[in-house]
Amino acid sequence: MTNNTNDMSDSNGLNDTNDTNDTDAPDSTHTVFSAPIGLLTGKVLFITGASRGIGAAAARLFAAEGASVVLAARGTDALDRVVKEIRADGGVADAVALDLADPASIRAAVDHVGNLHGRLDGAFNNGAAIQRPGPLDTTSDEDVDEQFAVNFRSHWTAMNAEAALMRRTGGGAIVNTSSIGSRRANPALPAYGAMKRALNSLTETAAVSWAADRIRVNGITPGGTATEMIDAWEAATPGVVDRINASTPFGRMAEPREVAEVAAWLLSDRASWVTGAIVPVDGGAGA
Repeated sequence: MTNNTNDMSDSNGLNDTNDTNDTDAPDSTHTVFSAPIGLLTGKVLFITGASRGIGAAAARLFAAEGASVVLAARGTDALDRVVKEIRADGGVADAVALDLADPASIRAAVDHVGNLHGRLDGAFNNGAAIQRPGPLDTTSDEDVDEQFAVNFRSHWTAMNAEAALMRRTGGGAIVNTSSIGSRRANPALPAYGAMKRALNSLTETAAVSWAADRIRVNGITPGGTATEMIDAWEAATPGVVDRINASTPFGRMAEPREVAEVAAWLLSDRASWVTGAIVPVDGGAGA
């Protein structure tokens, strides 16, 4: 699977592809979302995997918080719908096609941000590919190659392109979506977990390497999040949702916006002294 999807990791490290609620409306029985406060006012932010799931929730949230957002994904029809929603609410949003398996496509998308706005203040790298679940000894070379290309190399390419653009205007912030599955053994998704753990290392290295350029780099590790990927997994393997909920102290999965809120803070000036952090966003599942 070479398309870029939104990483909404479950308790075993599976990434998510879709938001179960395209309007990103919260479940009022267990979530309380604060009104926007202008946290990202005046910033230009780039979001990959932005057509669905955490990425789409982030695009809506970042725009509501005052940012001009550029959304990237392969699913341009879905991107355009999110852009229209943001603009209808008075926000500034544009879309650009991007294939995370293609380094040239990634660089072109970042260049597009520079052409549109002349700068880049922050980037939320939120794309991933799903591995076919299975044990280590049956994971194919093709699975490993795909996981490397989309879940590791794409971030390497994007971060370097983003940092080059940020240096023009004195710095910025990058947030990478990893997974709770990067923090422990991942028998069901060994290649996925390995690449996400490698991404954590890359995030930390970039934070140290680019601090002198005033570029902060952090990662988040989501746990189970309510998305269409979880629905599909539940359909294929009944009981998955119950297991995820049982593994989380809060007894439920996250809403996409709850994960996006953490990324928003890390991209904001309020996180000015935070870099090189890999922040769990898992409702305590990894504790």
